[in-house]
Amino acid sequence: MNFLPAPANTGIRFRRVDLEGKPEIEARVENVVETNRSTTLGRGNVKIHTVEHVLAALAGCGVDNAIVELDSNEPPIGDGSAREFCRMIQSAGLAAQAEKREPYIPSAPLEVKAGETNMTIFPGEGFRITCTSSDKGGRFTQFYSVEITPQNWEKELSEARTFCFFEEIEYLIKNGLIKGGSLENAVVIRDDAVLTTEPLRYPEEFVRHKILDIIGDLSLLGRPLQGHLIAVKPSHSANCELARQLQAQMQKPIRTAQAFGPPPSAPKGVEDKKAVLLEALDQGQGLDAIQVMQILPHRYPFLMVDRVVKMEGDFISAVKNVTLNEAYFQGHFPGHPIMPGVLQLEAMAQVAGIIMLRRAENAGQIAYFMAADNVKWRKPVLPGDVLVIEVEMTKVRGKLGKAKGVCKVRNEVVSEAEVTFMLMQS
Repeated sequence: MNFLPAPANTGIRFRRVDLEGKPEIEARVENVVETNRSTTLGRGNVKIHTVEHVLAALAGCGVDNAIVELDSNEPPIGDGSAREFCRMIQSAGLAAQAEKREPYIPSAPLEVKAGETNMTIFPGEGFRITCTSSDKGGRFTQFYSVEITPQNWEKELSEARTFCFFEEIEYLIKNGLIKGGSLENAVVIRDDAVLTTEPLRYPEEFVRHKILDIIGDLSLLGRPLQGHLIAVKPSHSANCELARQLQAQMQKPIRTAQAFGPPPSAPKGVEDKKAVLLEALDQGQGLDAIQVMQILPHRYPFLMVDRVVKMEGDFISAVKNVTLNEAYFQGHFPGHPIMPGVLQLEAMAQVAGIIMLRRAENAGQIAYFMAADNVKWRKPVLPGDVLVIEVEMTKVRGKLGKAKGVCKVRNEVVSEAEVTFMLMQS
């Protein structure tokens, strides 16, 4: 394996020099294809296994741009830590580049839960990882908290070796996961005994290696992080999922701007309106009629939302002013105008669509009304009434959403239903 310098904004790239064309794979979370006990990157038929220790060394030493050349599908394991990789970096030396280094500070806390694994990151100054690790039986429970700096990385973390429990070895061998494994490059725990060719390098070497893995996996975000990460029983799968969520949060303003933004040549007044809409969506503020029409595709006579009052999490409250000028009053009914119940149902569906389309990843799509259950119309809605539509999302799975909606007039429920809808490209 060779480390080569790279121009600014290259990021970290792995290059397979043993394959025709010397294909490269960017160290980005979207290229992660496997997380079974290690992190594997892939593109097409090309894969590179167990990249986390190399990535941790580069990230820990503050390297933003580099080419990692390999003549195999996996970096050398070394002694199971990142020590040898740090020595390679130190022997080559570091060079500052003119482009500004832009760390990412999470705009809001993020949490990943999977079984006994729990990872939460909070915005903050610097980058701190607080971690607790143990096996399924609670053995060798260890805790460690450290500020991640190049100095602390090298001294406190880089030499922590990988480890496994003795009862796992048969499974790992059968699945070809430790073909080069030995006590030279891993620590084995058997019952209460620690099997190793040398004394433990740190009192909490196991949890420190878990932190090492986290640093390597989170570097797949492509930018340095600032914040405080609290991890309980972390895994490569959870680490990479957190990186994906961070990436989605980081890209949210960009995707929202692309979906709701005017053309690049739009006048300044339009740009100001776009900025106000983005802020309102992000902070859950109310939306006026013009902003509603920037989100919903519906138009007269089928736009059933005049204004959004507030958005809080999965809850949204909106208003429809029912006037005598509504087209449907001409035939429903002459001399006795009543707002059709199905249009109240449509209003619930449109409001539910707004809360779904508020999410940046869904921007620019259309919410198609699919089903309604437990529909009840309790009182007539008349011209001059102000229809308050309250909707709470109850289930979201991919592009499918379910919500509970009620319509009120003067704080009395006039209709209610459970609606199902699907998001599709417009």
